[in-house]
Amino acid sequence: MFTFLRRIWQAAPIATVILGGALAVSLFFAVRLVAFWIYWADPAHRDQAIEPWMTPGYVAHSWGVPRELAFEALDLPPAPGGPRTMRDLAQDRGMTVEALAAELQTAIDAFRAAQGDRP
Repeated sequence: MFTFLRRIWQAAPIATVILGGALAVSLFFAVRLVAFWIYWADPAHRDQAIEPWMTPGYVAHSWGVPRELAFEALDLPPAPGGPRTMRDLAQDRGMTVEALAAELQTAIDAFRAAQGDRP
């Protein structure tokens, strides 16, 4: 193994560094993909009750609806400038998290009804 690495280093050091970097980046994203897949495959993470710590994107993913639906229901721009929690959004609007969550839940239920999914 080390003989192989030494040989490719001597033959093309810049290409070896680029190859090593590409392999490291690929490994990072492969591990991240598996971690997300394991997390979202758990049924406990589907249709979770909307909590103050959740972001609209997380809620949309948990409920299996498009992110745009969550942003539209909460009157947010498509790219809201970073993750904002339901608590932050409710505070900005001067309302409770429960009232904001109810608005989002109504939009989710309407979307699912239109799609023929369970409410």
